[in-house]
Amino acid sequence: MSQDIEKAKEHLFEAPPMAEQERMIEAMLFAATAPLDTREMAARMPHGCDPAEALVRLKKTYEGRGVTLVKVGDGWAMRTAPDLGFLMRREVVETRKLSRAAIETLAIIAYHQPVTRAEIEEIRGVSVSRGTVDQLLEMEWIRFGRRKMTPGRPVTFVVTETFLDHFGLESARDLPGLRELRAAGLLDSRPPPGTLPRTGEAEDDEDETAPGQNELFED
Repeated sequence: MSQDIEKAKEHLFEAPPMAEQERMIEAMLFAATAPLDTREMAARMPHGCDPAEALVRLKKTYEGRGVTLVKVGDGWAMRTAPDLGFLMRREVVETRKLSRAAIETLAIIAYHQPVTRAEIEEIRGVSVSRGTVDQLLEMEWIRFGRRKMTPGRPVTFVVTETFLDHFGLESARDLPGLRELRAAGLLDSRPPPGTLPRTGEAEDDEDETAPGQNELFED
């Protein structure tokens, strides 16, 4: 009678087949947010299971697959096959907000290129900080143009193809004219009291190409 009870106990606590243990390990690793060690696995599995042996078998099963079983420190984890890592990469679009100074500087360069820093400051009426220009250069929206044939040969700035592509423009000639800007509410319809429109800002001249635009991409 006692022998029958012992046999029943052995059957009751008999470990699942190794194939089933592999499935258990696979399920745990798939759902885990961090690597699991064999002690954690054994604590979750039925009595008599051998997670170490199941891991060895499971690792062989995943050899050559898109997902592999790897040892991370004292634990184990499911990871993308190293040679397929490029499929997991993605481009993150970083939104960068331009300051008012950067927007004004960019607009002046776009409409008056090639233009020097001194000319930008004359049009804006304030000095242009190095950080503003550096930001636009880093974004690759402007680049250095030809040096101007004036005393000191100052460097000029022009917009880039990256700038044109971002705004869906084929060339700088496709920039909106004054009438379009006013219609969009981007410009006041009348100049401030006591001021005169700058050269080229009369409505009759709104479609006139800004000086130097034909030299947009010359070195």
